[in-house]
Amino acid sequence: MEELLSVSATMLAHAIRDKQVSSQEVIEVFLKRIEEVNPRLNAVVQLAAEEALAQARQADTALARKEILGPLHGVPMTIKDQFDTSGVISTAGTRGRATFVPQQDATAVARLRAAGAIMLGKTNLPEFAVAFEADNLVYGRTNNPYDLLRTPGGSSGGEAAIIASAGSPLGLATDAAGSIRWPAHCCGIAGIKPTRGRVPLTGAFPPAVGTIGPLWHAGTMARFVEDLVLTLPIISGVDWHDPAVVNMPLDDPRTVDLKSLRVAFHTDNGIISPTPETAQVVRTMATALSQMGMVVEEARPYGIEQSYEIVRDLFAADGGAGMQQLLQLTGTAEPSPLLLKLAGILHPYALSTAAFGGLLARWDMFRAAMLSFLEQYDVILCPVNTAPALPHGTTFDEDKLPGFSYTMTYNLTGWPAVVVRGGTSPDGLPIGVQVVARPWREDVALAVAQQIETISGGWQRPSI
Repeated sequence: MEELLSVSATMLAHAIRDKQVSSQEVIEVFLKRIEEVNPRLNAVVQLAAEEALAQARQADTALARKEILGPLHGVPMTIKDQFDTSGVISTAGTRGRATFVPQQDATAVARLRAAGAIMLGKTNLPEFAVAFEADNLVYGRTNNPYDLLRTPGGSSGGEAAIIASAGSPLGLATDAAGSIRWPAHCCGIAGIKPTRGRVPLTGAFPPAVGTIGPLWHAGTMARFVEDLVLTLPIISGVDWHDPAVVNMPLDDPRTVDLKSLRVAFHTDNGIISPTPETAQVVRTMATALSQMGMVVEEARPYGIEQSYEIVRDLFAADGGAGMQQLLQLTGTAEPSPLLLKLAGILHPYALSTAAFGGLLARWDMFRAAMLSFLEQYDVILCPVNTAPALPHGTTFDEDKLPGFSYTMTYNLTGWPAVVVRGGTSPDGLPIGVQVVARPWREDVALAVAQQIETISGGWQRPSI
């Protein structure tokens, strides 16, 4: 049964439906794996073992009656603790919600369950999901499975760590500045930030509203790109609650004509340069795509160097009033050190009403300039960050924070972006590659990411 830990969720789904293995056997194997690795990782913070086993037995009974619940029939998953989960504590990493039990699932959670998936548990994140490390005062710190002294990233760090460690094949997460893509990069797995408006954020906390609401995306994480392909249609579409969601067609990555694609790549965004090995991984993958017949050119969008300042100012504009409201709303009296550090960084950049209006205009002009670049290209290939996973407690350091501009750019545009492992650093850490596509063309981003996964070998199981 150990081999079940290393295959994709897609393969698990086929094996269960073909009765090569029962859902109960699969769930038991993953629960055992969590028991083995979680004491060193602290990735899964609420375990729903009994409920998962009961649902697995129900799935097996249904299959015996030739009833298939959906494409994820009997397949395990984990859920970032930003999403409400019926009957299971959902904290969003803040002490005021330490015992909060929702009455219903978030939309995306409900859709995965309806497709037959079984939740193993909830995974760790920073308070309110607004930091690049998974650490809070409710559950503590999550460690990277490739080096316990380093962060698995954030805010979806718990998801990335447990998936990379083969404790879960599939996870649901969010991304407002890189929170899916940075952890995927840190832990050597795959993750997708779909086009903003593709997947409802109903039932996520904090809610994706107000000025920074458009920066938030919901997506999935897995060890294999094929599982992102499988799950995106499941969680997508209008739910009649999230007003940002658009009923747009979702094309199949398998129908993409790869040789017709025009790819722009860059290894430096003009804000901060990556490590040589990070740049080399991107360049190597660009060369490989060219050898496959794609038209590949080294180019970066004009104005991309504004990304960091615009995102920083959007989060800082209200002088921290929004964060104070969240703390009051949840009844949290003691914010986490990460949240306090972020507040200190942002405080000097509070804006007047007039300056805020100018910032919104600047954001619109940025988006227009970025979009015009895509008239000539179908795909942008670039780093995820300047370096692999960072030591704990350093992501908000002055020399590290601008590195997140590589992911922030595509929250500002709202475009789809996939991260997949492209290489390895000299000290054995994963290095991801970011694949960005035109709005609503997740199929293109996924198709290219699958090719990179094939070339590089993708996920490699850590020794933990």
